[in-house]
Amino acid sequence: MLNKSKGQMYPWVTHTWNIIKGKCPHDCSYCYMKRYPQKELHFDEKELKTNLGTGNFIFVGSSCDMWANVAPDNRVMGRWVADVLNHCICYEDGNKYLFQSKNPVRFLGYSFPENTILGTTIESNRYYPEVSKAPAPLERKLALHYLDLTLMVSIEPIMDFDLDVMGNWMREIKPEFISIGADSGNNNLPEPPVGKVKALIEELQNITEVKIKDNLKRLM
Repeated sequence: MLNKSKGQMYPWVTHTWNIIKGKCPHDCSYCYMKRYPQKELHFDEKELKTNLGTGNFIFVGSSCDMWANVAPDNRVMGRWVADVLNHCICYEDGNKYLFQSKNPVRFLGYSFPENTILGTTIESNRYYPEVSKAPAPLERKLALHYLDLTLMVSIEPIMDFDLDVMGNWMREIKPEFISIGADSGNNNLPEPPVGKVKALIEELQNITEVKIKDNLKRLM
């Protein structure tokens, strides 16, 4: 089902579409989906009948990272992802698509519809394994160097970081834009002080367009 985007999602996204559903293998402690009962990871085949329309900006896989590693079932996931992409390509005229993952290395080797943005979340340059089972931020950053489509980075929920490293990473990634936001769920994350957040925003604005989310005001 094609759903209109709402809540704390990206304001430039008009719709979300989820076909790979269930418990996300990354199990991030701050994930908003933890508020809802979650079935095991599965492919909802009836979603392949969804009319994706035209003139929409669709975030595909907003509720579960469909690019996560689920060894030994990565071949199955690969077939699921290919079916999702083929369906999007059938509706590529007039639509834009966002695919975002904390395991962007799996973007490699797939054909995407036109007007696609590929994104990853880099909450910090530091690795906080107690917060997420996703690949470390450095792994995510390095994977983006091999992608030749339009890129975006989400720094949300922002966690304490090293200013010089974050700035250098974004210069190397060269994203089309960066979205930056804070934790909206009171998840007791290791958040940075206000001065560091402001300094990072100034640094990022010298690199690319910065989209500041309303929830960042709490830290500002």
